[in-house]
Amino acid sequence: MIVDKLAVEVFLDPVALGAAAGAAAAESLRRTIEQQGSARLVLAAAPSQTHTLAALSVAEGIDWSKVQAFHMDEYVGLPADADQRFGRWLGRHFTAPAPLLTFDPDGDADPAAEADRYTKAIAAAPIDVVLAGIGVNGHLAFNDPPADFSTSDLVQVVALDETSRRQQVDEGLFAQLDDVPTHAWTLTVPCLLSAREIFCMVSGPAKRNAVRRTLHGPVDPDVPASVLRTHSHARLFVDREAAGDE
Repeated sequence: MIVDKLAVEVFLDPVALGAAAGAAAAESLRRTIEQQGSARLVLAAAPSQTHTLAALSVAEGIDWSKVQAFHMDEYVGLPADADQRFGRWLGRHFTAPAPLLTFDPDGDADPAAEADRYTKAIAAAPIDVVLAGIGVNGHLAFNDPPADFSTSDLVQVVALDETSRRQQVDEGLFAQLDDVPTHAWTLTVPCLLSAREIFCMVSGPAKRNAVRRTLHGPVDPDVPASVLRTHSHARLFVDREAAGDE
């Protein structure tokens, strides 16, 4: 199915979804390295990405020494050893031997200065591949609604809305809402859309409404993920529980 420019593929379950998405991302990286000698990869850190990252990490034929990986968002204020940090989560689930540049590796960075540092790293060359998810409120990375579709910033420090913070509790990443940080660093929507290819993976019934709103109605900052429909090389991988009647 194609919605505007967005290709939508539905799979039986998260395992099948992850295998297909991981294979597609691996092929994109192999092709990119063959064509230009290296690749730049942006990763989401969320349970919806687990099977994709597992498949990608063991994919054959990728020279990981030629891949620079980044993650797309991170909480502000968590100590370096906090298990909930997205950089640490990716260290557990993305096991390919690619260099991974994380936000705030020491856990004590000034938020604005760290946004500047990460901006310089992201801006050094084009992004080739993004692996993304969609939040229960339709967010991309931590661009909560209403998202800024036109900013010239590549990285921002943002306040998280309660729905995003509650999702972290519902997914078992924090014990209670008060434990979830109130601010985060995030790659902006225009930064993510600058990528040559975007692969977005969504699974589970909790995401069904977000998927429906992403695919139907106008492209709207109140549904940040709907902007994927404007990208010429974006693919949405969903399982049956997230797809609903799609």
